[in-house]
Amino acid sequence: MPLPPLDSPAWQSPARAFAWGLRSIASTVLTLVLFATYLGIGALAHDSHFSLGWVLASTALVWAGPAQIILISTLGSGATVAQAAIAVTVSAIRLFPMVVSVLPMLRTPRTKRRHLILPTHFIAVTLWVECFRLLPQVPRERRVAFTNGLGVGLQLVCLTATAIGYGLAANLPPLLGAAILLLTPLAFLLSTARNCRQLSDILALALGLGLFPFVSMLHTGVDILISGVSAGTIAYGVHWWRERA
Repeated sequence: MPLPPLDSPAWQSPARAFAWGLRSIASTVLTLVLFATYLGIGALAHDSHFSLGWVLASTALVWAGPAQIILISTLGSGATVAQAAIAVTVSAIRLFPMVVSVLPMLRTPRTKRRHLILPTHFIAVTLWVECFRLLPQVPRERRVAFTNGLGVGLQLVCLTATAIGYGLAANLPPLLGAAILLLTPLAFLLSTARNCRQLSDILALALGLGLFPFVSMLHTGVDILISGVSAGTIAYGVHWWRERA
């Protein structure tokens, strides 16, 4: 369902904006990808002998598929809580630039810091992609409520999928579980490609994909980070040079 025009009465109250954000989860294929991904996470938690309540709490509080997989796999393999926390924190650093890029789109002169706590928690790759797609169609004073509705809707989908995956774990073949988890990076790659608008965006994506096979041969353990930072820096340099010219 398309969003109403910016001057529509449908944006008159924060509650309506929240409801439009909730409805918007039906407008993106990433909702289905998240559902499939969290089926696999629920199954992984079951196989690692965690309780259903524990994995549902981790879905709501961690709210990042890769970080949650790291949490389950590290604790399941016998690592300490401190070691798991460090691993999850390092994984979560990748979300910091996404938060920094989305929050200016939500702020108004009257926005208080406490209004941004919940949207900040919800900002992961899926919400980041959808914010850049949908927020320009939302009045600025209603964007916080809209983002909260979008985040709550996505989290409800993932909680449901986690519970279903946990219950189906006994019958889910390992190969199918691995294939389901692979849907997430593929969907994010396609979504990023779809949202490339400027030459710098296209160049950063293409260089990142091109550099990764060569960087992976170095066996650094942070191959994606190195290729991503290198590609982004080169793309920014090209953009800066073009602007100067």
